[in-house]
Amino acid sequence: MRFFEAVEARRSVRIFDQESPFDHQIVKKCLEAAILSPNSSNLQLYQFIRIPETSSIKAPLANLCMRQKAAVTARELVVVVTRRDLWKSRADANYNYIKTTVQNQSEKKQKQALSYYGNLIPKLYSRFPGWTTIKKIIAWWVGLKRPMVREVSETDVRISVHKSAALASMTFMLGMKASGYDTCPMEGYDSKRVSKLLNLPKGSEICMIIGCGKGLPEGIYGKRFRLDSKNLIYDL
Repeated sequence: MRFFEAVEARRSVRIFDQESPFDHQIVKKCLEAAILSPNSSNLQLYQFIRIPETSSIKAPLANLCMRQKAAVTARELVVVVTRRDLWKSRADANYNYIKTTVQNQSEKKQKQALSYYGNLIPKLYSRFPGWTTIKKIIAWWVGLKRPMVREVSETDVRISVHKSAALASMTFMLGMKASGYDTCPMEGYDSKRVSKLLNLPKGSEICMIIGCGKGLPEGIYGKRFRLDSKNLIYDL
């Protein structure tokens, strides 16, 4: 299926076929494509947790998704988890890659990239009492003299991590549709209980839970509604 055909055909399908064959390897293939998605500073601070229909925790997880049909009938559930807590190891991985790989760039550019991961990223992602206030004051002070990124608080960093996870999730869902399957991203779940069920680390958060399968016609609840593009797209 071509890209624009996949975008047009993709719908949030809430009831999946329980009888038709389902290739779980397609889920893996689409998730591997998803990790090629753009993400903030190439840190990839997210993980995908796969829960196939045969898993013993699939039914409990569906219950924690408020027993939505998209969860109960899913042939596989994919839990998208943000891992802000892994920033240091991911920054180190980028740093070492740049340092040990021949780069098609000048020595100056390479030093700038190493400084980015060795100096700037630690300053942005480090956490200790009062650091958010200090970062905001620095951003404000520098911003008086030149353009400056203002989104430096702990909340801003958290939002950035979730944006990266959401970008990867969208790539995954489009890949599934292009492969002949359907998905439904869900936000209706008990995040505290899901985290406990999956034994997620304290520093993680759930971005969304995606139901996967072959959608049934009755799983699409009506025609698609979108605002007219003139309300959403502006030319200056």
